[in-house]
Amino acid sequence: MPPPPDPIAAAARAELEPLPAPAPDLWERIVAGYAIPDISGPLVEKWERWYAERPDYVARMVERSRRYLYHIVGEVTARGMPTEIALLPMVESAYNPVAMSTSRASGIWQFIPSTGKHYGLNQDFWMDSRRDVLAGTEKALTYLIKLHGDFDDWQLALAGYNWGEGNVAKAIAKNKAKGLPTDYESLKMPAETENYLPKLQAVKNIVRDPERFGLALADIPDAPYFAVVKTTRKMDTKFAAELAEISLEDFLALNPQHNRPVIAGADEQSILLPIDNAEIFAAKLDLTNQPTVSWQAYRMRPNETLPQVAARYGMSVETLRAVNGIGARAKVPAGHTLLVPSQSASTDAVASLSQAVFTTVPSGRTFYYTVKRGDRLAVIAVRYGVTTQELKSWNGLAQDTLGVGQKLRVTSDVVPVRKPGGRTKSAVATKGAAGKHAQAGTKPAPAKPVAAKPKPVAAKTPPASNSARTNGNAGG
Repeated sequence: MPPPPDPIAAAARAELEPLPAPAPDLWERIVAGYAIPDISGPLVEKWERWYAERPDYVARMVERSRRYLYHIVGEVTARGMPTEIALLPMVESAYNPVAMSTSRASGIWQFIPSTGKHYGLNQDFWMDSRRDVLAGTEKALTYLIKLHGDFDDWQLALAGYNWGEGNVAKAIAKNKAKGLPTDYESLKMPAETENYLPKLQAVKNIVRDPERFGLALADIPDAPYFAVVKTTRKMDTKFAAELAEISLEDFLALNPQHNRPVIAGADEQSILLPIDNAEIFAAKLDLTNQPTVSWQAYRMRPNETLPQVAARYGMSVETLRAVNGIGARAKVPAGHTLLVPSQSASTDAVASLSQAVFTTVPSGRTFYYTVKRGDRLAVIAVRYGVTTQELKSWNGLAQDTLGVGQKLRVTSDVVPVRKPGGRTKSAVATKGAAGKHAQAGTKPAPAKPVAAKPKPVAAKTPPASNSARTNGNAGG
């Protein structure tokens, strides 16, 4: 008679239900899609050391990137681009969405104003779309694809993104005329552009093998961080954050394009929210009938001053200037519309915003001054009503020493006007204008949406730029 079956052995033979595979890591997906040829050399090693010596900086950069990286990787791969392009904002802005360079490049992709406007990135009183994560990413990738079409080489495309495609084309033509190679490493470029690709290569190497550099990169899941909610309602940013049950800081990190404490300025707004909070926000917004705006429009009266308006509405003049984007030296004319607090959220406040026309106050004209014999930095600063520290910051100067013929970038309301006899007097500029550095061609500015995923918008080809742009590490 056969022995009875062993219940323990039978249990041992039972098949366990397979465990779910570990969540894929976004870093692995990025590294797998590297397609731009690697470079090496002293400059790459310099930037590897630079990042390795700053683990806190790298950690902050990675922490900021986790909000946007999944979306950007998805947009990059959907266009068939090398995935290391998704790491470019680490070089440009350290993934800081409110980073602003000395040449006024803004957003994680660091668009200068003129290129942003050319690519349809709106910059007005209410918002700066260069900081918009969705729009800025779409336009930056559109621009990079255009550059790749120009040069048929991703390294040269990146040089054009940094230096301007006109300058890259000229450098190529110069080398061709001399019978020299025309690849990235053979072209004569300014120091910033010469360091641009080595910097990206250093980031690539660190992402590929952080332990080699004594660094640890926090895991970022290969899954959407945010969703998109579309609404036609105006509302305070603070109210929106409370409705979504997140902090105002977290709300603005995903929606950094808003210049004011009110979401307004467009018929429809796309609001980015953490994926777990988007449904909560949408449901609560549908159910609430209460007013959602606690700011109103106010027109300046003749001879009225900002301190008087600030006192009337119980705020400091510094806060009034900040809320309205008015610089410390800017003059506000009578009839200018200001954003001021109302006693409480109301439909009247919403109506006042809809009926008013808000414009920005010019903060100064940007131009270049050529240093003459005998010029001193302090004297130039006084002439244009700025500080020596501002001149140093705008021009990357470590000392006060100037050279004859040197060009200094200046942003000021005061413009010297030539007088008879060759002397100059000061006059106030009547309108702000970007200097010649702000030409198109230096750059344009993530998400399983609740609404349909935004589709890329075709952009016109910009004129070739011959101007370099200061950028990178603006986000610390």
